Amino acid sequence: MNVLVTGGAGFIGANLCRELASRPTVGKVIALDDLSTGFAANLVGVDAELVEGSILDPDLLDSVVAGMDAVVHLAARPSVPRSLADPVASHHVNATGTVYVLEACRRAGLPVVAASSSSVYGAVPVLPKHEELPTQPMSPYAASKLATESYALAYGASFGLRVLAFRFFNVYGPLQPAGHAYAAVIPAFIDAMLRGTPARVFGDGLQTRDFTYVGTVVRVLADAVLRKVAYPGPVNLAFGTRVPLIDIAQQLAEIIGSPADIRHEAARAGDVRHSQAADGLLRELFPDVAQVPLPRGLAETVRWFRTLPEYAELPPAKSLTVEVG
Repeated sequence: MNVLVTGGAGFIGANLCRELASRPTVGKVIALDDLSTGFAANLVGVDAELVEGSILDPDLLDSVVAGMDAVVHLAARPSVPRSLADPVASHHVNATGTVYVLEACRRAGLPVVAASSSSVYGAVPVLPKHEELPTQPMSPYAASKLATESYALAYGASFGLRVLAFRFFNVYGPLQPAGHAYAAVIPAFIDAMLRGTPARVFGDGLQTRDFTYVGTVVRVLADAVLRKVAYPGPVNLAFGTRVPLIDIAQQLAEIIGSPADIRHEAARAGDVRHSQAADGLLRELFPDVAQVPLPRGLAETVRWFRTLPEYAELPPAKSLTVEVG
């Protein structure tokens, strides 16, 4: 089976390309990425072809889907804060870009596995979040990811396209970048702690998230492609492990070997207070799925960070005091 991964040089995409390339039943793997948030270096040593370009280019999409057997659509403009800064750009990539991908797949007759987000649940207070709940996006990013899954499912209903739309919940792990304004919370914490600078927590830190290790996510994605799994509604891809952000900071500090220096800042607009997945449907469709426990996943992530040159040159993390603001 030949597989195209849009966003294939990104954090999840590059991990998925590596996972697919390791499967004996997979032939060619193509990673399509405009390298706006992904990195060619993520694919070094991976048996995958990188095609640099945008999902907003229909002619390019037609050329890269030729000869493919399936598409995993991960390309997106990520981050709630980034969408608040430029809502239109998030819409173009996440909504319009998805339609272009689906159109190319429709022309080629290819099944699609698409990435949505837990952010689509938004302000709905029910926990855990199950797929039959209403959606109430709180940010342009969340609205654009709801458009992503809605278009995918609509193409399945309208054109008979085989589709599967996953709602990702706070995926973390190796290759997730830090050191930029829109970094996700776990790499941002690790970066700060390794550098001996305060870890920024927006709000009181008691907001909860359902963190899912990237290794688990890409195994599910690969299985979905190889078993040709389709479903007429969205599917949560997480396991109900609801953890406060302040606890994540403390666990990382223990792994790194230094007390956490935590600086509290004002809560951010668009942030959901609590997030937790109901995983019943996921386990029904993927009964063999095995979750990587959070302590192990965090340790693996820290281990990967320590292999990067910018952290290898730093002195060992020093003892820090807790700053509460």
